[in-house]
Amino acid sequence: MARIAGVDLPRDKRVEIGLTYIYGIGRKTATDIIAATGVNPDTRVRDLRRDIAFDIKRLIEIGCYRGVRHRKGLPVRGQRSKTNARTRKGPRKTMANKKK
Repeated sequence: MARIAGVDLPRDKRVEIGLTYIYGIGRKTATDIIAATGVNPDTRVRDLRRDIAFDIKRLIEIGCYRGVRHRKGLPVRGQRSKTNARTRKGPRKTMANKKK
């Protein structure tokens, strides 16, 4: 079993499919990597993760709407947040009952 970028590639699948297990590599990129041998996918993964982190950091620093949503941990792309935002917001925080 080969290990690239901290991901174990399956032995029983084609190399093209196995490469898609790595973050940021889809079918086309996997095909390109196979076609152009000598390309190291490890650096591509690190570069992609770093680029995404810098993009989010930039949005937060300039204070745009998307940056504010990232900072608050809320959905960024227009989804509703009154209900159904549990993945971004985390587990529910129970509030005390109102007295009647």
